Amino acid sequence: MGAESVKRLTKSYDRKLSGVLGGLAEYMEVDATIVRLMFVIAAVLTGLFPCVVAYIIAAAVMPSR
Repeated sequence: MGAESVKRLTKSYDRKLSGVLGGLAEYMEVDATIVRLMFVIAAVLTGLFPCVVAYIIAAAVMPSR
């Protein structure tokens, strides 16, 4: 068995606040602007509270690089 590259979800250096959305974008291999835009749309559609809580939990749980 060779050395396999394991993809890990970590906070990104491409950060606006804590790097959660940038890290998610890197993990999914998409542009960070798209993930941030989707987050804003989801926050508006859900009344902001669930998305903010999810972001705070992710910021606390996700490891830094």
